[in-house]
Amino acid sequence: MTAALLDRAARAAIAELEAEDDVEFGVRLLRNTPTHERRDPALLRHWATTADAFGAGLEPVAATARIVESDGGLAKGLMARYTSRPVPTVELFTDTLALADELIDLLGWRHWYPAGSVRAAAIAHEAVHEQLHHGPRKKDLKRALDHVVLRAGRHTLYGHVAGADEIAAHAHARTVCGLGRSPLLLTAALATAAEPQHGSPHGSPHGSPHGREK
Repeated sequence: MTAALLDRAARAAIAELEAEDDVEFGVRLLRNTPTHERRDPALLRHWATTADAFGAGLEPVAATARIVESDGGLAKGLMARYTSRPVPTVELFTDTLALADELIDLLGWRHWYPAGSVRAAAIAHEAVHEQLHHGPRKKDLKRALDHVVLRAGRHTLYGHVAGADEIAAHAHARTVCGLGRSPLLLTAALATAAEPQHGSPHGSPHGSPHGREK
């Protein structure tokens, strides 16, 4: 990483990001997710807070997918990607992980993101998605968010809150990997720092660098 990637403007922007709490990054993620554009900000904060707490409270799960490493993540805007076919696989992009670690050192954030924790968090993030997409915790998250779309007598139908699973997965990774801050802060800082040379490597600086192909 060159000094140009952390010029005065970039440092100021990152300092503003650092001052925000982790839940605010969840709110931004939801706000930038299609279907939520006109939602009440208070509702988005409620969902972000609930999803964060839900993910943080999940028991650690072992990664069952095959782990592979590749280059070219910056160009794709990805730190990790999950694919289920032909066999469940988590692909880690070493160039993005390396840039993230370099940025952590430059910003003095190593106390929040210990050595090796970014890679571990990416794996933990993808592992918990299996529970949230296909496992028993999918319904639990819906109930916790309490997004009711239909009530009929004793029966209640809870709707899907797009983006909430991402917030939960990041909170889970933060907790099980012992991070001081959410990976969402690192994602936003990385996008801000890398933008002059690469464009935003994670799409939106408030999005998530985790691809998912079913």
